[in-house]
Amino acid sequence: MHAFYVQLRDMRVREKLKYGLLCVLLLGALSVARAGENAYLCEVGLQGGCGYYIGDAAPHIFMNPREAYGVHFRYKFTKRWALQVKVSGQRITGHDYEYVPNIGPRRLDTWWQNQMINVDMMAEFNFFRFGSANKYDKRIKPYTPYIFIGIGAGIYGADANNHPTFGNVMAYVPLGIGFKWKFHDCVGLNIAWQHNIYMADNLESRDELDNRHQLNGWNWMNCDLTGMLTAGIVFEFGVAKKPCRICNTD
Repeated sequence: MHAFYVQLRDMRVREKLKYGLLCVLLLGALSVARAGENAYLCEVGLQGGCGYYIGDAAPHIFMNPREAYGVHFRYKFTKRWALQVKVSGQRITGHDYEYVPNIGPRRLDTWWQNQMINVDMMAEFNFFRFGSANKYDKRIKPYTPYIFIGIGAGIYGADANNHPTFGNVMAYVPLGIGFKWKFHDCVGLNIAWQHNIYMADNLESRDELDNRHQLNGWNWMNCDLTGMLTAGIVFEFGVAKKPCRICNTD
């Protein structure tokens, strides 16, 4: 008799486990279905990562990486095209140089640094139709690589003691590549690698580094560049109006 009750109890436990698993699967299916219900027009996001500078004192990317961070607003015209407005900050740094007659530039052991604030507006193109998973349109993907290009302005400047003064304003061209992943109905992840081509050669705020001795080398444009490799989280809002499939369009 005891064995019968034990067997009955085990059967009830297995039944409860089956029902529990069924409920979990049902909730998961409902959450996936809900993820495809809404399309959003706008989003805001936060990002952080590392930045660098390329110029007279640093000829290669990621030579002296420092912190980079920012916030952005994005408006989605279609599932392919979007407009992003971003405000970001980064710190750039490098070695000081001096010019030795008959020898050329010589790197010193001292460093310069500069704090920068960037404001830019960029057009984006998604390689895939980006949005929440949609069972009626398999072309829509919750992930996509993308490219972007735009215009921007940077505020920067420092004194001889590397204290920020923000006395200079200069235009730049931002461009780069990225990856978007939407893992929830209104939450996603963005990774971006952005380059800023400045219309200036004085980001170091040092007269001796203003290419007086051809320190730029291969940089035929004689422009300083900055870059940022960042990852961030985005939050969508502003539900797009769903198209009417039965409306009279005459």
